[in-house]
Amino acid sequence: MSAQPEPALTALEVRPFHRDDRDQLTDLINAHVAAVVPGVSVSVNTVLSQLQRQPDEFIVDPWVAERLTLVAGHRHGVVAAAHLLRYRTDAAVGECYRGAGGIEWFVCHPPASFRPGAREAADLLMSACLAQFVRWKVTSRYADGALPAPGVYGLPEPWPHIRAAYERAGFVHDGDTEIVLIADVADLPPRPAGPSDPAGLSVRRTLGECGTRFTAHPPPTAGRDTRIAGFIEVDTVLDRAERRPRGGGLADIGNLHVAEEYRDTGLTTWLLGHAAHWLRLAGSDRLLAYASPDESDRIRELTAHGFCELTRTARGWHHRP
Repeated sequence: MSAQPEPALTALEVRPFHRDDRDQLTDLINAHVAAVVPGVSVSVNTVLSQLQRQPDEFIVDPWVAERLTLVAGHRHGVVAAAHLLRYRTDAAVGECYRGAGGIEWFVCHPPASFRPGAREAADLLMSACLAQFVRWKVTSRYADGALPAPGVYGLPEPWPHIRAAYERAGFVHDGDTEIVLIADVADLPPRPAGPSDPAGLSVRRTLGECGTRFTAHPPPTAGRDTRIAGFIEVDTVLDRAERRPRGGGLADIGNLHVAEEYRDTGLTTWLLGHAAHWLRLAGSDRLLAYASPDESDRIRELTAHGFCELTRTARGWHHRP
């Protein structure tokens, strides 16, 4: 039996986002988020806030000159949506962003969904995005999938329909691939029983660059008080409090470092035990970590402590007409 062609949408239009679209747009975004990170969703307020600015991107966001959100709609339904950015051209803007235009994210229903003509809607919306770049006279075009949810960036593997839409439009992946891992906090090492490890290392909790830091210090008697044996940083605030998503029990490892001389001492297990105890007190039940495919030692170490691969995401997409 031959395959039946996908029914076409009638009265399909691409137009700027209207505030009345907010609930359907949020549902479409959450469907994509849920396919990447389990149990996470974002609020309407979070989506609307990101359309106006990205406060967490305190370096790059001020370089944005214009923002535009487009939706592909059928009657009163939102079938696809995209958020576009145009960066300023002055010298204060980073060179790789200067004059560029970007698809910050692109979401659409997959062709096999109950929405007829989903592929047609995606291609029509993508054509509108490229036409907007022409009107903006951008010097380069990039694409990403950075939705306002933790762990969702680049083009994750669970979105083959988005990748296909990008490739049909002439975008190519010329960047890196990152692995996102996840662990159940309950499966992480237990809190160490004593204040120091068998090697005499003590732990100190401070504010780090990427969250709460647990630092292992050599014993003072060793005459190395200023040295650091290793540290781990965990971020339990992956979104601002007023925009907290469902799945607020999610945290991530911002940094994990163990000095070479302590690699075989079990220090990683000890640090993870301290961090896991803190995460349990904070009500975090899942922990994300990140690695590149060539970091085999890091991946092996994380999986040995309860992590598993959640997805791989392709970063760095540029338009090659």
